Amino acid sequence: MSNSSFPNEFLLLPFADTWELQLLHFSLFLGIYLAALLGNGLIISVVACDHRLHTPMYFFLFNLSFLDLGSISSTVPKSMANSLWDTRAISDSACAAQVFLVVFLLGGEYSLLTVMAYDRYVAICKPLHYGTIMCSRACVKMAAAAWASGFLNALLHTANTFSLPLCQGNTVDQFFCEIPQILKLSCSDSYLREIGLLVVSLCLFFGCFVFIVLSYVQIFTAVLRIPSEQGRHKAFSMCLPHLAVVSLFVGTGLFSYVKPPSLSSRALNLVVTVLYAVVPPTLNPLIYSMRNKELKDALRKVISWTFFSSDNIAISLHR
Repeated sequence: MSNSSFPNEFLLLPFADTWELQLLHFSLFLGIYLAALLGNGLIISVVACDHRLHTPMYFFLFNLSFLDLGSISSTVPKSMANSLWDTRAISDSACAAQVFLVVFLLGGEYSLLTVMAYDRYVAICKPLHYGTIMCSRACVKMAAAAWASGFLNALLHTANTFSLPLCQGNTVDQFFCEIPQILKLSCSDSYLREIGLLVVSLCLFFGCFVFIVLSYVQIFTAVLRIPSEQGRHKAFSMCLPHLAVVSLFVGTGLFSYVKPPSLSSRALNLVVTVLYAVVPPTLNPLIYSMRNKELKDALRKVISWTFFSSDNIAISLHR
């Protein structure tokens, strides 16, 4: 492709025009990013170190934390760097990498949330067959399928998007490279192929959404049949964190892409994109640990062990 049909760099949308507000944006994003690193990093460490958490539910949570770390790391650091250095530029290769990573990690996360809904369905509706259905080999295959589906989807979209000739400038109306915003820069009629891919992806998205909804209809039907209140409470506690994460992920994503044109503006688009691309990876660890006694106990053990080891090392060095 000739250089005249594709820019060497793109200009991202800044959060603010003044240095003071840019510094505020950098500080807020830094706090959010560090919180996401800490929360997801703790869950990864705890699940990996505590053998009591080597179960299908925590195995999928382990994968989800990796996807959350990747998705927030693919957008937030570049936005912080641009604010700190008062620039908007991103190279075409960096933009393509950002598009690939965002689609790959968010798509993989949604596929994994669908798998986690199936895990909860089997645990509550077919508890006697849970060990057989959700064996370690099956869990690894389902997690691999979630990662692979995100990878394939990202590969197709990225290759197709960056093969289009762009003739509407190089300004992307978003704080990271996003496919719909790049399509706005393409020449007339040249984006129809990518629109077709987006329609296929949306069909898969709604297929997974219907699967999750049907799974929870059967889950809640089974839970309401449990005679003891304690049993119902335990079953709800197993499902509510996952349901909250799905609602946050799907709700913010749908509002971002399906909101009416009358509500569309640059400022609102920025806020909504932050809600679906930045907030879920930060809140997911908190949501999963808030009502999970096993996870909280394991977190306390790891934190206390870390401080105890640090104190012993400090005493040894002092001696």
